[in-house]
Amino acid sequence: MNIKILKQTEDKIIYLIADTETSLVNALRRLIMEEVPVMAIDEVTFSKNNSALYDEMIAHRLGLLPLSTDLQGYNLKEECKCKGKGCSSCQVKMMLQAKGPCTVFAKDIKSKDSKIKPIYPEMPITILLKGQNLELEAIATLGKGKNHSKFSPGLAYYSQFPSLKANKDSKIKEAAQQSNNLAISGNKLEIKDISSWTEADEQICERNNIQIEYSNSDFIFTLESWGQLDIKKISSLALKIMEDKLKDLDKQIK
Repeated sequence: MNIKILKQTEDKIIYLIADTETSLVNALRRLIMEEVPVMAIDEVTFSKNNSALYDEMIAHRLGLLPLSTDLQGYNLKEECKCKGKGCSSCQVKMMLQAKGPCTVFAKDIKSKDSKIKPIYPEMPITILLKGQNLELEAIATLGKGKNHSKFSPGLAYYSQFPSLKANKDSKIKEAAQQSNNLAISGNKLEIKDISSWTEADEQICERNNIQIEYSNSDFIFTLESWGQLDIKKISSLALKIMEDKLKDLDKQIK
């Protein structure tokens, strides 16, 4: 397996994964979304709420807020020395007090640990009118996406690497004019930026009688982070988890 970074931003990275199999690429995708742990609000206790939203609706919104994650400072509850009862090593308390009229934002949540806080401070939670109050205590814990999607660090997906083949009936000039990602090289049509290849380009090729062949060993792998962890760290953690699982499997086989 060979991995090459094609494009990277703060919250998105695109890899070319070559000389491998679909099963391995899909395993990496599932490990990223289901096994890499992140922090999320898991419990909410309301002391006051006379806003337009029910307690359950606000709790649901709080649970989906991406929180910065400190994997060195916190353990999974099931692996903690407290045996899941809850302690400072596996959970952190957060407080929210607001009085209307105002819009309640994620930045209004006060965390007991400065390392664990909402990634996007301006995300709105609810609107309070005059005379309305919201007071609550929340508990954030470390969890995995396989138990709840709020614990997923991002979105991972892949596609097979495409190659274009033109024949005598192909309209390569028309295809190049219709897509900014297609260019003519000699008598061939080429993809300018493979990381930007989309279904729209595919449809343009099909309309202009250009054959597309997809590789069974090379893949374009895309990871979009929700912000809890560094984009590269998510991939490295997933690969480490895969390695640990394979070692465990090897021990069980022996």
